Amino acid sequence: MSADADRHAHADPLATVRGWVGSARRIVALTGAGISTDSGIPDFRGPQGVWTRNPAAEKQSTLQNYLADPAVRESAWQARLVHPAWSAEPNRGHRALVGLERQGRLHALITQNIDELHQRAGHAPERVIEVHGTIRRVVCWGCGERTPMLEVLERVRGGERDPACRRCGGILKSDTISFGQALVPEVIDRAMRVAAEADLLLAVGSTLQVFPVAGVVPVARNAGARVVIVNDQPTAMDELADAVIRGSIGDVLPRLCGTAA
Repeated sequence: MSADADRHAHADPLATVRGWVGSARRIVALTGAGISTDSGIPDFRGPQGVWTRNPAAEKQSTLQNYLADPAVRESAWQARLVHPAWSAEPNRGHRALVGLERQGRLHALITQNIDELHQRAGHAPERVIEVHGTIRRVVCWGCGERTPMLEVLERVRGGERDPACRRCGGILKSDTISFGQALVPEVIDRAMRVAAEADLLLAVGSTLQVFPVAGVVPVARNAGARVVIVNDQPTAMDELADAVIRGSIGDVLPRLCGTAA
């Protein structure tokens, strides 16, 4: 491609990006909470986000508070009981990315989401890189044992307000990355590696404010990949993108991926 002239989509950005997607062979998708809002899972920082509407809920996502305060843990378990992930279904945005995998052109999918809707939509689990873990598992903070979340939620429904690990008595939490908790280095390294191997990076539904995962955008761009951002709000990295597409992800992404009905 020519240097700067091809760095931006002009007259018809949807058609331009659709052409880029159609010619790419090593597409890497980075997804954030915005891709799951059409499935009924609210984002965190948007106008109707979980933390926007209820700033106190952020305490449950801070490791220090969670480990130190039984009342925070009790509130967190009650919130997990009614988490929208249990009833959510993959939407058209998720299925559009599955279409790219079935065409053999999706190199990897990096997600900040913890809902596993990508796997439920049909992605091969080994192609999905979950940088923030999954709500569908529980981890013991003492011995590290992992068990299915739904098994522990049954204990909560049975009256245990702050269930402890049955192996060692340690504190249980969702197998997700909380504020103040270290990311898994191997997972982040893999995300950066696949980004450097991409010929097209699709950043979908992410504010691109959370590091280090947001760093995959400049990594991919510096390696020569085109960068396309799809989001209904401005992001922190719009200026790095070759094209920025605004709109409903469930409507836009199938059109970009050539899977629209």
